[in-house]
Amino acid sequence: MPLVIIFGLVTLLCVFALVRSLKEKNFLAVLFAFGTVAVFGWFTVMTIIEHGYPVAH
Repeated sequence: MPLVIIFGLVTLLCVFALVRSLKEKNFLAVLFAFGTVAVFGWFTVMTIIEHGYPVAH
């Protein structure tokens, strides 16, 4: 369960970073923020699908 929470928090922070970098037109930051959102978002979704939320024993 803590893994899902950590992945979710990282994903949310990167979404905020993505929006801010789009506003500032910093395209290198957009690239890295989008990549991080994609990877950690995928990990978050797949961890919830695989292990359930709350964790199924």
